[in-house]
Amino acid sequence: MDGQTRADSLDASQLGVELGERATLVQFSSAFCQPCRATRRTLAEVAGMVEGVTHVEIDAEAHLALVRRLDITRTPTVLVLDAAGRIVRRAAGQPRTADVVAALGQAM
Repeated sequence: MDGQTRADSLDASQLGVELGERATLVQFSSAFCQPCRATRRTLAEVAGMVEGVTHVEIDAEAHLALVRRLDITRTPTVLVLDAAGRIVRRAAGQPRTADVVAALGQAM
């Protein structure tokens, strides 16, 4: 996951779920995106291993205003939010488990 940071933040009303107590993994996906399925499994697995971490998947096509605001240009795109909803890491493409865990370390 790259080190690009954004000043943006997200809250429960934008995500449709409560933020994780410690961090939130936000995945932007599309219906016919093959890497999105593998990314879903990876993020769900990491969220299940790390207490206080939530994984939420957002259909990019159904949330175009949010996609545009966050400049999401491909799926999957993963955002790592800290407990306050600030975006601390961002990556496009299918992430490796080790990279997700490292990004969570930065968020918490």
